[in-house]
Amino acid sequence: MNMQNFQTNWMTHLITVTATVMVGGCTVGPDYESPTIDMPATWGSLSDEAVVDDHAVIPTSESKSLATWWLAFEDETLSALIERAVRTNLDLHVAQVRVREARARRGIASADLLPTVFGGGAYTRSRTSANAYDDPTAGTEASLYQAGFDAIWEVDVFGGVRRNVEAAAADIAASIEDRRDVLVTLLAEVAQNYAELRSYQRRIAIAQANLEGQRETLAITRMRLDAGLVSDLDVTRARAQVRTTESQIPALESAARQSIHALSVLLAEPPTTLVAALSMSRPMLAAPDDVPVGLPSELLRRRPDIRRAERELASITARVGVATAELFPRFSLTGSLGLSSSQFSDLGDYGSRFWSFGPSVSWPVFDFGRIRSNIDVQSAREEQALLRYEQVVLTSLREVEDALVAFTKEQSRRVALASAVDDNRRAAELADELYQQGLTDFLSVLQSQRDLLISEDALVQSDRAVVTQLVSLYKALGGGWEAETMVY
Repeated sequence: MNMQNFQTNWMTHLITVTATVMVGGCTVGPDYESPTIDMPATWGSLSDEAVVDDHAVIPTSESKSLATWWLAFEDETLSALIERAVRTNLDLHVAQVRVREARARRGIASADLLPTVFGGGAYTRSRTSANAYDDPTAGTEASLYQAGFDAIWEVDVFGGVRRNVEAAAADIAASIEDRRDVLVTLLAEVAQNYAELRSYQRRIAIAQANLEGQRETLAITRMRLDAGLVSDLDVTRARAQVRTTESQIPALESAARQSIHALSVLLAEPPTTLVAALSMSRPMLAAPDDVPVGLPSELLRRRPDIRRAERELASITARVGVATAELFPRFSLTGSLGLSSSQFSDLGDYGSRFWSFGPSVSWPVFDFGRIRSNIDVQSAREEQALLRYEQVVLTSLREVEDALVAFTKEQSRRVALASAVDDNRRAAELADELYQQGLTDFLSVLQSQRDLLISEDALVQSDRAVVTQLVSLYKALGGGWEAETMVY
């Protein structure tokens, strides 16, 4: 067999093998499989006993949609704030832009599956040297007009490009889940800041009500001093009590204003935008009658951060295949088609055409272990991604258990505080009556008023904590990301 026949047969065999492998869909590297994790059968904190009254909310393992959990609070202002935040929040818009970026990157990766075609044209004017050649044409000038197309196609025989597209598709899904995770966090932040605002306003009202009572006590004490029934010590103590309560109100007002500022920024507005709309005191949020939390296994499909970690694992697994494909030959098809003429008027003639076509192959024969080291790098990243996924799942379980126990125990604390408020209110009334009858000293009046203010303030803070812990529970369960349909 002569050399020409050998080359022809080799090229024919190469093209046949390339086509066969392409049809067979050879793709090197590991095929992704979703990780399996053993989840608890139920939530351990649901079995905790708590001292609660008949109106306490007991979480259950029943499943229910948490898409719009904030509607359970039945507060129109909160619902309006959340809807605005979903439309305008800047962090959410940044996350949405990242999704578009990921989709564009997939477009770049997919383009490598198709041929690349370049179009171009050129004009060259040249003159040969009269003394360089012993040729009649030496020293002549000539023009050359060219126009045509060049194409190159790297045939994805071993699936490296397809694995890259697979990784890019997983990156899109991960960025979508990241946006959903941002949304879940945003909803919780709006609700918690709103709950804190209403609790500060309620604490201000309680402080002001107690302040009025203390001022009345101060006035009575001054009247009794004028009548010679008490000493100046009682007046001084009463006045100190008034000043102490007055000093607490500015701090509460400052905290309330800061909550409004935080809400405004969450809505992508200047900090003082919502001051006029939210400064008027409104009732505090109250927990709904039932809180179905579902089963632990539902977290795997409900929490966006778990879904994101799973997609990141899929992406990195595909990139192991991208690195593995570098071990194998790379096959390309190149070609040119165009027109060439020394006269522009003849450029369109059939005889001016030219073309070329041929396959090529390249194979890294010796690279000092670079490719295999890169495969080891990608494999290590895959292992890290799997461990991160397992850690995210464990963290999510802990966050739900923490929120469950905090929500349940806070209700027990609230029951005790409510009883303490009733007792302190009765004690304050009795101390005032006995003092006016001269049957007890003024210190008892001051102490009972102070205890009443402290217990009432603590009760309001507990009411707020019940709501914020419930919001934390909704967040830990991954509730609310379906609300993206309100915008996207």
